[in-house]
Amino acid sequence: MPKFTIVDKDTCIACGACGAAAPDIYDYDDEGIAFVILDDNTGTTEVPEDLLEDMQDAFEGCPTDSIK
Repeated sequence: MPKFTIVDKDTCIACGACGAAAPDIYDYDDEGIAFVILDDNTGTTEVPEDLLEDMQDAFEGCPTDSIK
């Protein structure tokens, strides 16, 4: 089953949790707001299987539930 991710930039508080948990998936813009590296936060690129555990860790660690 494919897995995709996106960051809700309206609720992201730039805490850094997702980038710490999954640095190959999430990065930050100039304002510190997270985005998905793989597809520039469009949610259209499948996360590689070897990164799914990191993606789950980021999802669970986001204090504002901005990781979708």
